[in-house]
Amino acid sequence: MGRTGRVERVTKESSVLVEIDLDGTGRTEVATGVPFFDHMLDAVGKHGALDLVVRASGDVAIDAHHTVEDVAIVFGQALKQALGDKSGIRRFGDAWIPMDEALAQAVVDVSGRPYCVHTGEPDAMAGFVVGGHYPTVLNRHVFESIAFHAGIALHVRVTGGRDPHHITEAEYKAMARALRAATEPDPRLEGPASTKGVLES
Repeated sequence: MGRTGRVERVTKESSVLVEIDLDGTGRTEVATGVPFFDHMLDAVGKHGALDLVVRASGDVAIDAHHTVEDVAIVFGQALKQALGDKSGIRRFGDAWIPMDEALAQAVVDVSGRPYCVHTGEPDAMAGFVVGGHYPTVLNRHVFESIAFHAGIALHVRVTGGRDPHHITEAEYKAMARALRAATEPDPRLEGPASTKGVLES
């Protein structure tokens, strides 16, 4: 059985399909109607070594919020599905990613217990919109939604940066690299990496 997930979600605000293959090679097919978010999801696939399909349509003419939020929810659900019982994975992963002047760290525990800590973004991020369509205030919401629906603990920390584009990109890439490390098979491990014998809440 491959480590794959496929989830669809349809509401009055959006229609979302996400397919994930954890043992992929970074191939992506992404279209959400929010170009910068597409760019970030492409980066997640490439740097997470995930094969990733994301197709979404929503009320982006009103605001990107609903579509971005719903994609993050479905991404988390598909990730959880792909992880299965989590047997034989490393469980923990971390990554530091520089993006010119920006520096971000992400740390992941595929614990089954959802939690998100997001710190360090400059205050200016709360009011900045990349490309006229992606409000960077959504960053935290994306990470929280993924963590909650995937059942992982995710810490994302910005330690430096000036350009909101660079900061956001460093955060997404750090999350991708940390997820890649945490979900990789550990050839020395049998069963879940837990003294409880299971990785669940």
